Amino acid sequence: MNAKSLIWIGLTIGTFVGSSIPLLWGSDMLSISSVILGAVGGLAGIYFGFKLVQ
Repeated sequence: MNAKSLIWIGLTIGTFVGSSIPLLWGSDMLSISSVILGAVGGLAGIYFGFKLVQ
């Protein structure tokens, strides 16, 4: 698997997990907290995907 694929997989999984966390306390998928945590999760996924490549 090449580097781009791992980074994209990390981005996808991180965004999904980050935006799903507000569902635990009853918020919607389109709330501000969901969007913010989705962005944070996406950045974390990119970071971990990049670290897996190295």
